[in-house]
Amino acid sequence: MEIIVANESHFKYAQIISDTITESAKVRGTGIARRTPEYIIKRLQNGNAIIALDGDKFAGFCYIEVWGNKDFVANSGLIVHPDYRNQGLAKQIKKAVFDLSRKKFPDAKIFGITTGLAVMKMNYELGYRPVTFSELTDDPEFWKGCQTCKNFDILTRTEKKMCLCTGMLYDPASKKQEPKKLNNKAFQRLKSIKEQLFLKKKDK
Repeated sequence: MEIIVANESHFKYAQIISDTITESAKVRGTGIARRTPEYIIKRLQNGNAIIALDGDKFAGFCYIEVWGNKDFVANSGLIVHPDYRNQGLAKQIKKAVFDLSRKKFPDAKIFGITTGLAVMKMNYELGYRPVTFSELTDDPEFWKGCQTCKNFDILTRTEKKMCLCTGMLYDPASKKQEPKKLNNKAFQRLKSIKEQLFLKKKDK
């Protein structure tokens, strides 16, 4: 397995990356923003993406987005092809894109929003901590990326203060914290409370 910084030679994988993200959203039944092949190509060509390849076969992907005049960066679009799941590949890709972010943007705060417990756990192990949305970038272009998520109406009616996603942030300026074990039950309970609160309102 090869996990490398993507470049223009990987444009041919844009369609399968886009399709894999879309299919994952359908299977999981959770909110996930769609990404077109054109959108993926832009991330491949600027050296801000990690791709995993098994020979010539696409295995996984994640990219960096830059926000707020490089004050914030996000590691987004983490996806592993179904043929390569449950092998620890997602964690390797996540670590690679995190290291790339720290190398290219050493002073930037790294953040993400997700509904996935597995991604929350990976973030936590890298030093991210749960935060309110107000601590994330206020760049409107970032939040526009949520428009294709099925839960966008929740984000809208709460005035971008909260959603089913949990915001997580790595701040390089903070004192290094000792690794802690993620409290899975606490995060699952938080997710359940959000779903009951927001989805119930949506159904009314």
